Amino acid sequence: MRKSIATVCLSGSLEDKLYACADAGFDGVEIFESDLVVSDRSPEEIRALADRLGLGLDLYQPFRDFEGVTPDLLEENLRRARARFETMRRLGTDTVLVCSNVATATIDSDEVAAEQLRCLGDLAASYGIRVAYEALAWGRYVDDYRRSWRIAELADHEAVGVCLDSFHILSRGHDPAGIEKIPGEKIFFVQLADAPDLSMDVLSWSRHYRLFPGEGVWDLGRFVTHLTRAGYAGPLSLEAFNDVFRQTDTRWTAEHALRSLVWLEDRAARLLDDGGAGAGAVGLERIADVDVPTGYDYVEVKAEDTSEVEALLDQLGLTFRGQHRTKQVRLWSSGDARIVLNEQHARDREPHLAGIGLGVADASVASDRARALAVHAAPRRTQAGELDLAGFVAPSGLEVFLNDRRTDAETGEEPAWVAEFGRGRPGGGGEITGVDHINVSHGWDAHDEAVLFYTSVLGLEKPTVTEAAGPQGLVRSQVMRTPSGAVRISLNVAPIGVTHPEHVALACTDVVTVARRARERGLRPVPVPDNYYDDLRARFGLDEATLALLREHQLMYDRTETGEFWHFYTPRVGRVCFELVQRIGGYDVYATDNTPVLLAAQDRLDRSARQGGRTA
Repeated sequence: MRKSIATVCLSGSLEDKLYACADAGFDGVEIFESDLVVSDRSPEEIRALADRLGLGLDLYQPFRDFEGVTPDLLEENLRRARARFETMRRLGTDTVLVCSNVATATIDSDEVAAEQLRCLGDLAASYGIRVAYEALAWGRYVDDYRRSWRIAELADHEAVGVCLDSFHILSRGHDPAGIEKIPGEKIFFVQLADAPDLSMDVLSWSRHYRLFPGEGVWDLGRFVTHLTRAGYAGPLSLEAFNDVFRQTDTRWTAEHALRSLVWLEDRAARLLDDGGAGAGAVGLERIADVDVPTGYDYVEVKAEDTSEVEALLDQLGLTFRGQHRTKQVRLWSSGDARIVLNEQHARDREPHLAGIGLGVADASVASDRARALAVHAAPRRTQAGELDLAGFVAPSGLEVFLNDRRTDAETGEEPAWVAEFGRGRPGGGGEITGVDHINVSHGWDAHDEAVLFYTSVLGLEKPTVTEAAGPQGLVRSQVMRTPSGAVRISLNVAPIGVTHPEHVALACTDVVTVARRARERGLRPVPVPDNYYDDLRARFGLDEATLALLREHQLMYDRTETGEFWHFYTPRVGRVCFELVQRIGGYDVYATDNTPVLLAAQDRLDRSARQGGRTA
């Protein structure tokens, strides 16, 4: 289907927005009236620019507060409409969005509203324009799409139809299945937005918190199936009022937006195909299947000098596996936990989490899907005999590489790329068995795009957002994960101006033994205050022996109905630290109540380091 976007979704001038939409791959745009009003380009110049860029001007919006008014006000509204239609004719736009009246309506009558829309239809037709009537969720009388259709049907005018907006329908809890009762040719336009689950007035929700498809809680794939079953064949257009999108880089947001539409079209096509409807017949395009990762291949830490990280890994009990045959890269491992330390192209960079490798069933299929979603590639130079992994860049800058693991999991063999490292010690088992999860940090402006990246490209689930209070502000966290939990990625949004540590959580079979041996090798874990252990006694009723064991090794603890969680943290080196975790029983969460303790302890370490004349 044709892909469109409202200019209100993006930052910048109207010209900036048109260039960004064309570069991203959109077919058309909705011109938001205020974008044209503030532009120093004439409607003819905007039309010519859109033509050169290959963009259609699919809709002009909004025209407000028209119907349900007294006769004298109707005449004034028709005067306003005539002026707008003159502008639209200069733009070359043939569809106008007319919102249900929220301010001046005084007559609650479908018949009166229909008669007045019929008058508007006569005027619009004389300009070659169609009227797409939309029920706003906060409309004074018309706030339900089914009523807006009833009024448009009563108007019985070839130039009058409806615009269906997913936000206005789903935010009010209306059943979208009724869309299938509307003739497709009378659905003049469709606007799409997702949203988080919030309890607030619908107008504020709409104006500030809309999201692109796939980022919120609504099943927009099923919403689109209702449209296609109704016979709608027009544009699928994004209209997301969002404070973040309207501040971030215009081109970046446009790419992000198009990715959401590609994902949505694929999602709807699959639902139709599963139902036997045949998506191809209605113009919906499927892309390659999701190949959900089977587990972590490796985690990469990059810096100009990784020697401090190596010392830390040695203290934790990982084994040095060797140096890469052609690169300044070293490998450490224990069980299936593989940490790659990279000093290539890292001048003046402190240790940071730079990349992850994920095993997938078929890397070529996973790569095809990523490319269809226009994800930026992360190419790496390889030489003869070296495995060439497909790589992509996540919104935080993390590089994600995909390795074909169709046979490794069955044979128990290590990934083939491990053979590229030599002159180290053989790999072996130990208490550390694998990577439990990673914790990455990004800015407030990248979170929604990151959620879409991990769900659309890798098929990860997106549980509820949690928040933790730290000394420097609130940290928002959302753990993306595979259904099995084989891959868990915690996305953290730190307070503005704060560099939040990232960490790699390593799974253990005996975290007490790991902690004891690490201390014998010189590790000093992040110190936990005595007040924390007093709180554990009160919360969980732990016996004194257990509390003494936890306190001795600076371990933290959590418990649910299904199991227990024991863990500790190393001090950070640069921007990276390690967490050692042991899950007991069916424990499957992340001890979020312990996060403020960690943040406060890390802050004390950082302040102490600064006072000592060095940086942590």
